[in-house]
Amino acid sequence: PPIVTSNAIGGFLFLYLKKKKIRNTMSEYLNNQYNNDEKLFFFSKKLIETGSARDFFNEFEPLLKTVNARNTMQIIDRLLTENIPFYQVKANIGKLLNLFYKSLKEAPVKVPADGHFLYFLMLENRGVEQIIGQLKEELKKLKGDEYLEHLGVIKELLEQLKAYELHYIKKENILFPYIEKTIADYRCLQLMWSFHDDYRRLLKKLLLMLDNKKPELKELQKLIGDLFFVLLPIMFREEFILFPEALRSIPDEAWGDMLLHGNELGWCYIDAPIIVAELKNNTNATKTGMVDLVTGQLTPEQIILMMEHLQLDVTYVDENDEVRYFSGLKHRIFPRSKAIIGRKVQNCHPKESVHVVNEIVQAFRDGSKDKADFWIQMKGRFVKISYYALRDDSNNYKGTIEVSQDVSDIRTLEGEKRLLDWGD
Repeated sequence: PPIVTSNAIGGFLFLYLKKKKIRNTMSEYLNNQYNNDEKLFFFSKKLIETGSARDFFNEFEPLLKTVNARNTMQIIDRLLTENIPFYQVKANIGKLLNLFYKSLKEAPVKVPADGHFLYFLMLENRGVEQIIGQLKEELKKLKGDEYLEHLGVIKELLEQLKAYELHYIKKENILFPYIEKTIADYRCLQLMWSFHDDYRRLLKKLLLMLDNKKPELKELQKLIGDLFFVLLPIMFREEFILFPEALRSIPDEAWGDMLLHGNELGWCYIDAPIIVAELKNNTNATKTGMVDLVTGQLTPEQIILMMEHLQLDVTYVDENDEVRYFSGLKHRIFPRSKAIIGRKVQNCHPKESVHVVNEIVQAFRDGSKDKADFWIQMKGRFVKISYYALRDDSNNYKGTIEVSQDVSDIRTLEGEKRLLDWGD
């Protein structure tokens, strides 16, 4: 039998103890990290609930220096799943993130490369910063009765901020869905979207105020300050929390598609990126039994349900002037029968009005027109009838759709309705 020397036993013992030490060190690190995360959350929750960290700040100050984008998103996500009202989290989140500011600012972050979707979003931020800088300079001139002389420039600059809506639209409709698919702790997006809406409301209110020839100066200054207080923190949270985590988590192959979607929605303060690549459908390979509708996939049953429940009459006539489809058997304004499928549209109208049908179709076919509108009063109701030309990507005529709608109730609407009221 082989002889095991004392040296060999010592070597085995050394390796065993080394591995055990590594395991213990790793375990200790994970325990410490868990404890730190729990302490950070405890601190954050206490601040959100009380609105102040004055009484316990010193105890947690060393821990605040360890905050990064990742655990910031995790903390906010947990806060929004705790039994704390949303408005309370929103009202105090700025105080919390102000305490995280230095650590987040100094933490190393991955920066998007030139030409990346996030790179162009950040360029939009640089554009809006220039407008804010000009606004701040103009605000310094608002003194005494002479402030009226500078309102025209201020209104012009605020009008330029309207374009920034495109920045938020791209986040809400492109970036947020990808984050929700890849980051489990995504609920901070709910807060950010709410702040987007604050920006929209404040800007609208400011522009309405400036329609007045002599707005009250202090109120104007306060509202512009409120606008800055919303806009600038959102920008910081994008570039030091949201964007780094999105860059870390979203697969590389997804960003090209996001850039193409961005071009579809539009950009502000920058020229549209020149993109050679084609939009991939890699995440939407058509499943069995589904119909690929480009912007989504539905079963035939879902398509039928959707069309039958729209409170619209829709009829499709193809490029050969043949009726191919109509919707809404249960609630149609104008009666239809399946017997008309395949029938020439000219044969679906009395002889006296066929010339109008032919005029519309011809104008659609030769490209001189794209839409025709009519409205009539029928059985005490007001009905709008619209015809739209359908064209493919090469601008070839592919038929006409007729859309009819009873707009009697719509015509009576006034003001706004933003709250759900089942009684109406």
